[in-house]
Amino acid sequence: MSEAALLFENRDGVAWLTMNRPEAMNSISLEMITLYEEYLEQILGDECIKVVVISGAGKAFCAGADLKQVLDSLDVPPGKPDFLDRLCDRVLNPLRDFPKPVIAALNGITMAGGLETAMCADLVVAAESARIGDAHANFGVYPGAGGAAVLPRIVPHNVAKYLLFTGRTLSAQEMKNYGFVNEVVADGELQEAAQALALHIAEKSPIALRRMKSVANAAADKTRDDALRHEMYEFRKHQRSWDMQEGLAAFAEKRKPRFQGR
Repeated sequence: MSEAALLFENRDGVAWLTMNRPEAMNSISLEMITLYEEYLEQILGDECIKVVVISGAGKAFCAGADLKQVLDSLDVPPGKPDFLDRLCDRVLNPLRDFPKPVIAALNGITMAGGLETAMCADLVVAAESARIGDAHANFGVYPGAGGAAVLPRIVPHNVAKYLLFTGRTLSAQEMKNYGFVNEVVADGELQEAAQALALHIAEKSPIALRRMKSVANAAADKTRDDALRHEMYEFRKHQRSWDMQEGLAAFAEKRKPRFQGR
């Protein structure tokens, strides 16, 4: 396996990004951030890639940021982006709004920045043995990429506070019960399950998925009526898309649609 901190592989139109620092529980490093920046731009511009899957090598998905590198980056010159600027502004925030569906495949320990990375995904598939938590409180560190701000939007408030305040982890099944995880699978079946889900989604219209994601992501910050207006606006645009006409034609002709993402 390559020694690069982040691996990229195109598996039949599914981009697999594998965090590859198993000896450090895949803690996020500056090298990993640089590779994320490079690969996300590459994936965005490749029309043949329909879905993104993020996972980890070894026994951890990701245990958070490399704290030594975080501390070292505090000495950057004024006006220059430090570690957290680059991680949040150039990796996690773009992932949250990435135009293509993103799946997190949690293969093991998922804590702190690893949890915040998983929260950027649209869907989460987890191995049975995966443990999921925040853990910032264990080190007197404060979450800066969604732990306190976004987690309560995904799981019940008291569950989010339990994870934040105690620093403990919960099992994949427990987090599925709370709505964080979509599917829990046997450890040895994680990659197969994540790839199968990605390929299933990849058959759908890329432009329809992109518009659905945009509206769904924004809905929580809008009133119901504003969210409905946003949905109708996107629907009216979508009515004139090639993919919608192709989908309706395929339905009438009883054949599989051939979407083009336009």
